[in-house]
Amino acid sequence: MTLGQRLRHLRRVKGMTLDQLSAAVGRAPSQLSLIENGKREPKLSLLQAIAAALGVPMQDLLRAEAPSRRAALEIELTHLQQNPAYSALGLPVVKGGRRLPPDALESLIGLHRELNRLLTEQSATPEVARRANAQLRADMRKRNNYFAEIEAAANKILLSVRHTTGPLSQRGILDVAAQVGFTLHYVNDLPSSTRSVTDLKNRRIYLPQVASGKGHDPRGVVLQTLGHFVLGHNDPADYGDFLRQRVEVNYFAAALLMPEKFAVDFLSEAKADRALAIDDFRDAFGVSYETAAHRFTNLATHHFGIPVHFARVHESGIVYKAYENDNVRFPADVTGAIEGQPVCRKWASRTVFEAEDPYSSFYQFTDTVAGTYWCTVHVESTRSGEFSVTVGTPYEHARWFRGGDVASRTVSTCPDPDCCRRPPAQLVDRWAGNAWPSARVHSHLLAALPPGTFPGVDNRDVYDFLDRRA
Repeated sequence: MTLGQRLRHLRRVKGMTLDQLSAAVGRAPSQLSLIENGKREPKLSLLQAIAAALGVPMQDLLRAEAPSRRAALEIELTHLQQNPAYSALGLPVVKGGRRLPPDALESLIGLHRELNRLLTEQSATPEVARRANAQLRADMRKRNNYFAEIEAAANKILLSVRHTTGPLSQRGILDVAAQVGFTLHYVNDLPSSTRSVTDLKNRRIYLPQVASGKGHDPRGVVLQTLGHFVLGHNDPADYGDFLRQRVEVNYFAAALLMPEKFAVDFLSEAKADRALAIDDFRDAFGVSYETAAHRFTNLATHHFGIPVHFARVHESGIVYKAYENDNVRFPADVTGAIEGQPVCRKWASRTVFEAEDPYSSFYQFTDTVAGTYWCTVHVESTRSGEFSVTVGTPYEHARWFRGGDVASRTVSTCPDPDCCRRPPAQLVDRWAGNAWPSARVHSHLLAALPPGTFPGVDNRDVYDFLDRRA
């Protein structure tokens, strides 16, 4: 269609009719008309003849961009009307030729875009989110969760603020914000659906005066927000894009809080002593355990050849987030998603809750159908209950970690239901038909994802807030 539009445009600029051009190239006018209307693809020899007749280089015919805004709109209208959702309405196809007034063309395009937006919004079900997250996790696994371009962007920022050693301080974070062109403002009336709000017009980032109490490092929130601008993010096009941006800014923030050079130096010394420990990594850089665990997965395989897995699991046994490149087999649904799936009761992510002191360092070997894995687990308490944060690696790599000689060992045969899912026969005999549990169903399991460019954010609250603060 773009080729046809460019041909028509160049022919009219030349002042030629279809009949004149057809005589010049030895083809019927009807054949050229089909090409101009995007209904036939010409052979290379005909394209060369057309370009010669019009007196233009053939590249002018083959450029990817439309020759004018009007032509671009006509092409877009044609594409939009080929959408199955529009076809299902049974409405006639409107031709975008010269007879269609500009305002009518603009109106039709606007209606089609809004129709597509609403359909996309309605289709953003939990299944869509799970599929998008599964794809994102596959992409992370493919690159061993190491993003060289984000490491380079973070290092460039650190150099620009003359950060030369160790963890990034609060003073350093203020310097980073200034370097990116923003000022930080701490307020007590931030909209409840947000962790920060950025005023792009006045280059201000608004943050809560106190930590949210949900485990978010206030330094991380600032750096994640700045990450969107350093990494050149635009408004997310869909839920998958939203998740990808979130992963990238989390990575960017961790790469500033735990700079690659210093983090790798620290881990190299610990590995040489066979004393790798997420607790020490956390304490050395003054971050949360989960941030340290995530950052370890960024660096372990790329720099040290250690394959790893990470999991955040609720005390009920449900996976909230996870990553692996060591072939451990997380439970998954038919979409490939692991979020919301129950972990084997024999895995360290769950046995830790049965330990005498679950809040101390916990280590365990687990024999699984995919091999034997060593894990180190940390338990943290939140408003939503207790969560275990696990970092694991195959048996042969346990020797590099503190606790790698632990005697504790379990055997998991999941997904075999006899491992830990199916109740013992004596309990079935005693209670089958005599139990009626009332399930605690979380409403978010049934609802569509929150609509909007930034899912779950109330735009009216955000705009009212910015208006008050402008």
